[in-house]
Amino acid sequence: MAAGTGLTNGRLASLTERRVYRDAAELLLVALGFLLYFIVRANVIDRPEAALGNAREIVAAERALGVYVERAVQEAVLEEHLAVRFFNFVYFWLDFPLIACLGVGMYFRRRRDYTFTRDAILFSGAVALVSYNLFPVAPPRLVPEAGIMDTLQAFNNLSYQAQSTEFFVNPYAAMPSLHVGWAVLIAIGVTRAFPGNRAVLALAVLHPAAQWASTIATGNHFILDGAGGVAAAACGLGFAAFMERRGYRALGLAGERGKRQGAEGGTG
Repeated sequence: MAAGTGLTNGRLASLTERRVYRDAAELLLVALGFLLYFIVRANVIDRPEAALGNAREIVAAERALGVYVERAVQEAVLEEHLAVRFFNFVYFWLDFPLIACLGVGMYFRRRRDYTFTRDAILFSGAVALVSYNLFPVAPPRLVPEAGIMDTLQAFNNLSYQAQSTEFFVNPYAAMPSLHVGWAVLIAIGVTRAFPGNRAVLALAVLHPAAQWASTIATGNHFILDGAGGVAAAACGLGFAAFMERRGYRALGLAGERGKRQGAEGGTG
């Protein structure tokens, strides 16, 4: 009996150790992924003149489409102090902090859906980095003639260009808006994880809409930036779906072949 108990305890200890290593590796992977994203985004070529020119092209495109409403939206929001506070909160706190909290919960309770959402978010970030480098765009608040203010700085004393975060921030990375793109991916991820839950479905619909509105109300993005974010999210979804259906299986088979070849080489 004692021997059996010791064996069982040994197996539990080994299993626990493997889980700790797996969790630590996942945390390191995600942390490095986001850190790399923010560092690369902040250090792409600084081209303010090109960014302003591209922003003006977006304004022209929106005028042609009849959707240039950024200034009108912000003016309407500024009439209600609570509305300003609400959109500032959504833009700042319901982006990366929300992703982190949901990521932890889904990792431990809905692992498969977590992996799908993680892959989609990280790949969409990679797509966005290419766009930031090829097509830098200034946000509306930095376009002088737009007449749009930075509500985060003005009302909450929050600034992405603060000295403490300056190394991780690129003010000319407005297109695509990953505030919108990642909100869409979060919505898809949680609805996959909790199918049939009406409350989750309602929040999943409301959050991307509120986030898109906040990008405009705070002066940080144009409407078309949000559309670009949705396009980046679609690329992320395609990648995540491929990895879920074929990618990880192919990686597993490749790993098994590598182990067999290593074992054969060792015995030879």
